[in-house]
This record gives sequence, structure tokens and C-alpha cells, in this order.
Amino acid sequence: MTVLAIDVHGLAKSFGAVKVVDGLSMQVPEGEICGFLGGNGSGKTTTIRMLCGLLRPDAGGGTCLGFDLLREPMRIRQQIGYMTQRFSFYDDLTVAENLEFVARLYQLPDRDRAVAEVLQRMEMVPRAGQLARELSGGWKQRLALAACVLHRPRLLLLDEPTAGVDARARREFWDLIHEMSSDGMTVLVSTHYMDEAERCKRVVYLAGGRLVVQGTAAEVVREAGLTVFQATGPRIEATARGLRHSAGVETAAVFGDALRVAGKDRGALRAAIDSLPEPALAWQEVPPRLDDVFIHLLTEQEAG
Repeated sequence: MTVLAIDVHGLAKSFGAVKVVDGLSMQVPEGEICGFLGGNGSGKTTTIRMLCGLLRPDAGGGTCLGFDLLREPMRIRQQIGYMTQRFSFYDDLTVAENLEFVARLYQLPDRDRAVAEVLQRMEMVPRAGQLARELSGGWKQRLALAACVLHRPRLLLLDEPTAGVDARARREFWDLIHEMSSDGMTVLVSTHYMDEAERCKRVVYLAGGRLVVQGTAAEVVREAGLTVFQATGPRIEATARGLRHSAGVETAAVFGDALRVAGKDRGALRAAIDSLPEPALAWQEVPPRLDDVFIHLLTEQEAG
């Protein structure tokens, strides 16, 4: 039987007249990495804050780590790590001193050992004596992650943790996430990067505060029902501009030397391609990718 780390139903939250989360239900099994996706203003951050007990839902409920979302928020907070979009440090303290402060907040019984272990795990021992303000963006994010897992939480909530860091730092950050997941930690991570979404076992997509789709990457791609044609050849940028206004074409985007055209109506796509003037490009139907699906979902959201 699958044990759920997150099991919530009908969550709703409004700020004044604005409904930010509207009847959201989602489930995340223990030990999985779940990608939390959606456009700006889709309700991701508000949902995360409800899951960790910082916001009380206006309606709905459920459990997080087996604790009731409404009645046991303090017990939930004790067993989660929450990394916000802007994690705050004391710039005038060293890496080790920042972690020692966090260890005191959690009242850890053996603070020195906990700090030493997390420094080792995050490969930050050489930087332990460095002031936090002197760290690069990637190392600041690593320090933030270290602070979030210092007390060995069962669930890690990450709100766009790699925004603004370079590709190498992002990859190293995700390697750390997978290492912790392999030890049994559940991770819910919001991201705008499709390569990061593809590294998650499960994805959840929100639009307008509502659940649009959830499942494995393969399930999400299959259920979208998209058809994708890809072409190579000359003047693909000009071809893309023309196809964007054709019936049945939802997206026409250039990736390197290839043009990808996507939509739900295969016949309409084929007709649009066949109507192109010579010289014809070399077209072939290809499997949809996760980024094709999410662009499609964003397009549907904007049209609706």
C-alpha cells in the first residue's frame, strides 16, 4: 500500500476578492520527488505555505506526513524543511555560524555534530569559515538547503530553489536532492525549468489555483493528447512565424536547427504544414516532450 506524504483535498485560499487556490487536491507518495509547476500567479507558493502550516486554508483539508493540516500544523512544521524563494542569512556570520544558529532554533541536542554532518554532506567544509555575504549564488542556495535539512526533515518543500543560479550549480543542487530522496526524504519542488521537471518522478501542474494535471512525466505527456511535427531545413524561423497563425497550430517554436510544431488536431497540423510554399522542409512526426505539454497548458490557460 502506498503511503502518502501529502494527501490534501479541496484546498482553497483567497486574499480579499482574489481566489489564489481553488479546490486543489493532490497526493504525493513518501520518498518521491514531485515537481510543482505552473505559471506565475498559479497558486504554487500559497499551496506550499498551506502545506507547511504557515497559512490556514479557507476550505478543504487533509494530511501532511500523516498529521492533520488544520489541527496539527505545529507537528507538521517540526518535520519539514521549507526553502523559500528568498532564503535569508546573516551576512556577517560565517557559513558554520549561520548553521549553528539554525541548529539552536531547532533545539538540536548535539548541535556541533549536526552542523559538521550537514557541512560534510553539502561539501561545504572548506567554506565553513567564509562569510555568507561572500558566497556566490550557487553556494548561497546550497547553504539554504543545508539549513533546511539540518534537523533531518521527512519532507522538503522547495520554492523555486535554483532561480538565478547557473547551469552547473543547478545540476549539483539537483544531485543533492536526489541523494536525499534516495535516503527516504520526500521532496516537493516548484520550478519553471523543464529539465528540472523531467528529473522528478511525479509532476503536478496548476493553473489559476486549480489542478490541471498530475502524474508521472510519461502519464502527463500521454494524457495531453498532443501531436508534434519537427522539421529541419532553411528559413525555419520565418516558417515558424507563418505557422503560428495557422488553424490547429498551438505552438511553433525553434530549438537550435529544428522547428517543432504542436497541437491537438493532427489533421489540422498536417494541413498547415502541407500548405507551406516551397522549398519544403524535411518534416517528421515526433513524440511530445514535457516542455511541449506545459507550453500547451499555458496556452490553454491564457486562452481561457
